[in-house]
Amino acid sequence: MAWDEWEQMKSDAAERQSARMRLNRLDGGPGASAADLVVNRDDLGAVGHEAFLLHGRLSKDGHHARPATFTAANALTHANFTSGAQLMSVHDQWNSQVRTLLDACARISDHLDYSVSAHANDDADIGGDLLAVSKIDGYFT
Repeated sequence: MAWDEWEQMKSDAAERQSARMRLNRLDGGPGASAADLVVNRDDLGAVGHEAFLLHGRLSKDGHHARPATFTAANALTHANFTSGAQLMSVHDQWNSQVRTLLDACARISDHLDYSVSAHANDDADIGGDLLAVSKIDGYFT
């Protein structure tokens, strides 16, 4: 390697160091530009909390009519009314839809908890990688 190549590599390393990549910050603080995608943990927490509250209310309020509907469907069926089978079908479909909504609320809440944790781990890994790179760049200056 010639001396001028070495000098050029040192110069390139110095330029890279001065134009370092800025990381997206979750709190939108220094280092985040207007073009950065920023999601605040408070925002995720609020959505997760609302999903949790909706799950609680739906698990209680979504079943108010279930016992009465079931009883009426059985009574109509035993009295030889064809509407009894249809009412039981409505009962079963309603229960299926409530379970689907409960599952969706639980998934939203769980996914947001997982996302916050996963992104925090990713940020720590990237920060560690950048720290290692910055130490290596220090040898070129």
